Amino acid sequence: MTTILERNNVKVTGRGERTMVFAHGYGCDQNMWRLVAPSFEERYRVVLFDHVGHGKSDPSAFDRTRYSTLAGYAEDVLEIYRTLDLTDTVFVGHSVSAMIGLIAAVREPERFESLVMVGPSPRYINDNGYTGGFDREDIEGLLDTLDSNHLGWSATMAPMIMGRPDRPELGEELTNSFCRTNPEVAKHFARVTFLSDNRQDLPRLRARCLILQCAADVIAPEAVGRYVHENIPGSELVLLQATGHCPNLSAPEETIAVIRNFLHKPSLTRAEAT
Repeated sequence: MTTILERNNVKVTGRGERTMVFAHGYGCDQNMWRLVAPSFEERYRVVLFDHVGHGKSDPSAFDRTRYSTLAGYAEDVLEIYRTLDLTDTVFVGHSVSAMIGLIAAVREPERFESLVMVGPSPRYINDNGYTGGFDREDIEGLLDTLDSNHLGWSATMAPMIMGRPDRPELGEELTNSFCRTNPEVAKHFARVTFLSDNRQDLPRLRARCLILQCAADVIAPEAVGRYVHENIPGSELVLLQATGHCPNLSAPEETIAVIRNFLHKPSLTRAEAT
């Protein structure tokens, strides 16, 4: 029977006493952290994993009911944490994994000392004064295109999401990552991701929180990053020079520096910070 660590292709490196967990975004895998995570191995134990349906996770573990909401992915994170007996960690979540980490941290707050959210969005659809970046018709059209032409959607969307036309190789890497994902999983996870709404969870977070916001991010525009910041009291928002949605690939040095600066500050609880 597949173990939890095998299910999510969990890899543990590093030499530190505290633990950093890196979680990838939609259509990606843990390889997306290869330019960032090693820089923290000297001071932290580093945990990488693949969400079920992605990378080298166990494909047989995919269950449409379990993963019908982001809560199913958050439960996977907590199962990894329980298996490794992790507490007081730094969780670094890119894109949708920022919200997955948020859900997990609200459920079992003792396991999360800090959350680093890279390009987070609690709600992608504009709604009654809230700017998510997309009208509902935009999202439905995006999902319909993905349903009918996964490879074509990947080739079109990945370079836009990467946001670095001056470095086409990065867009190609993201395209290839999207294309490697099982199409049925990709369609299902996209619907779960783009129709999710975690705005009500933001003020419930008790961990320290750093929000990294890129310029010209077509998936999570600046208004969204500011909304997350305003609704997590005591959080810190950093506007990166990096453009696009994937600074872990396009601007790893800046990403590393900002995270290090945050982690080197004295640790405060949210209550103390506010």
